[in-house]
Amino acid sequence: MCGIFAYLNFLTPRSRKEILDLLIKGLQRLEYRGYDSAGVGLDSKESGKIELVKKQGKVKILEDEIYRREADLAFDDTLNCHIGIAHTRWATHGVPNEINCHPQRSDENNEFVVIHNGIITNYKDIKVFLIQKGHEFESDTDTEVIAKLVRHIYHKTESKDLTFRELVEQTCQQLEGAFALVFKSTFYPGETVATRRGSPLLVGIKTKNRLATDHVPIFYSKDDRGRGVDLPVIRRDSSRAEFMPLGEDHAAEYFFASDASAIVEHTNRVIYLEDDDVAAVSDGNLTIHRISSRNVELEAPDSRREITTIKMEIQQIMKGSFSTFMQKEIFEQPESVVNTMRGRVNFETESVILGGILDYVPEIRRCRRLLLIGCGTSYHTGIATRQILEELTELPVMVDLASDFLDRKTPIFRDDVCFFISQSGETADTLMALRYCKKHGALIVGVTNTVGSSISRETHCGVHINAGPEIGVASTKAYTSQFIALVMFALVMSEDRISLQPRRSEIIAGLRDLPNNIKQVLDQDHKVCELAEGLYTKKSLLVMGRGYSYATCLEGALKIKELTYMHSEGILAGELKHGPLALVDDAMPMILVITRDPVYNKCMNSLLQVTARGGQPILICEQNDEETKAMSPNFLEIPHTVDCLQGILSVIPMQMLSYHMAVLKGCNVDCPRNLAKSVTVE
Repeated sequence: MCGIFAYLNFLTPRSRKEILDLLIKGLQRLEYRGYDSAGVGLDSKESGKIELVKKQGKVKILEDEIYRREADLAFDDTLNCHIGIAHTRWATHGVPNEINCHPQRSDENNEFVVIHNGIITNYKDIKVFLIQKGHEFESDTDTEVIAKLVRHIYHKTESKDLTFRELVEQTCQQLEGAFALVFKSTFYPGETVATRRGSPLLVGIKTKNRLATDHVPIFYSKDDRGRGVDLPVIRRDSSRAEFMPLGEDHAAEYFFASDASAIVEHTNRVIYLEDDDVAAVSDGNLTIHRISSRNVELEAPDSRREITTIKMEIQQIMKGSFSTFMQKEIFEQPESVVNTMRGRVNFETESVILGGILDYVPEIRRCRRLLLIGCGTSYHTGIATRQILEELTELPVMVDLASDFLDRKTPIFRDDVCFFISQSGETADTLMALRYCKKHGALIVGVTNTVGSSISRETHCGVHINAGPEIGVASTKAYTSQFIALVMFALVMSEDRISLQPRRSEIIAGLRDLPNNIKQVLDQDHKVCELAEGLYTKKSLLVMGRGYSYATCLEGALKIKELTYMHSEGILAGELKHGPLALVDDAMPMILVITRDPVYNKCMNSLLQVTARGGQPILICEQNDEETKAMSPNFLEIPHTVDCLQGILSVIPMQMLSYHMAVLKGCNVDCPRNLAKSVTVE
């Protein structure tokens, strides 16, 4: 979704060119999130004014426009204290164009400008109110109402001594929906205010001297007013919880971003804001204030925000020797699966320890059922591991799409255990489902790749998959690491069952061999590329399998749709005669996943039905399986492993195939059209 990046330098001289280059670099780090236009806002060379530069298209187009206006933007001017904001927009309200691009402004004089990630659900009501007050709108966005509303409150306040933070608080109390916001104003030079509700936002801190504290205290407003449109002034309080560097040199730099990848090259010290936090920087001091604690349910509100040291390395978000991030992430899987298991699986003693859920295992063992909830690839992870979870836990396991789960208002009980699976930890539908289940008293378990994400903070316990940053929009290594995380959970749940020990030993042996088996699959990249050459011009592709391979079919078909824009469908082979067989002829390209597992004979029956009707499917089968390979001239071999892990090996050829097909079609592999890496709106 939209990407937010802002940079404030206090007592740290920077030329306008340095500031603009830094803003552009921040946006480039956020390009993977998906976007269709980009813009920046900074102080104009004319004192007391704000300059906006916005362009439809890629960040490179914006960068070219900035350098074209080098003279107007006064590149060489040095600014001792300045706030610059930047944004990549993913269109939700209004078509992609320069007017709808962010930053959005309050008026022709750019008195207030704002960048926004999320959706304001009551923007129409606010817009009607503002139009009645004489405000004119120029864009189709929901964000413009925020800029105009903050200006309206400022000018309607008789005493102009409201702080910037108080002004933003009043504005945000009128907003409904999900948002992360960063404000800049001509009335508050060198200051900025950022806030979030439902969309991710973090603050990076860089200072010459060491920090005065490892946490920032939170001040809670005593005001408990309603959210009517009359906009009365909220009660003010002189108390502040400030953060500043130690020593006489108070020089500081603050970075505001949607995720850590945009700031890791500048600082590794960050604060993850939580819903309704309002972070303000004035005179170089960081203040965190909460609008109210009304959204905090079931738990006491926090009294501070911890300054976290992020461990991400800049090399992890660079392509290295690979041409795209997706290709790099596919080939990182031998290492990423090891990182997921590191410190958790002891192959000598055949024991598994998941520290994040250790204290809750007895409670989980007493539950009535497990629910696995996610979207897209994360949903497929649930399907892939449902069977082994049912086998080893002997509990009923439900797998649900988060959006459908909410639409149905599924009954949830206090003795349910709900797993919420999300690579980013910020997926809007998954978060809404999490809060629904938490409200009904269920135990909430998170499976995510992002430390400090909303899901990791709002769950009772969880498993961090440790796959490393995943930049490509189409998920690859996160899928296999989520897969392993849930298999490890199943092993934890079965450790005290004597009858299941042979099965556990078999699975743990499979986990031990998994990195080398993945390397063998990756060695067939050239053969996958050859198969892609015969498929990329086709209009449709069917992917079939059953049992543990069904999730591979769904995930493989999704990858092909995401990257190549080709119609592709994952089909349960057992349903072939209930409709899909009508599609089969000698012109329909097909892939069949068929491995030597308990449903091999049933899959072979499906293969015979397909070939009897002229179909020539590409087979994904096991090494040295001559009987199966004889059924088709086109096949890809994967190593044999335990049945419940076979889906990890069989999905990697589908990842490589979709990648090569997309490259041959000339598609943008890392940023497919219309898609975003982190879906932070419903």
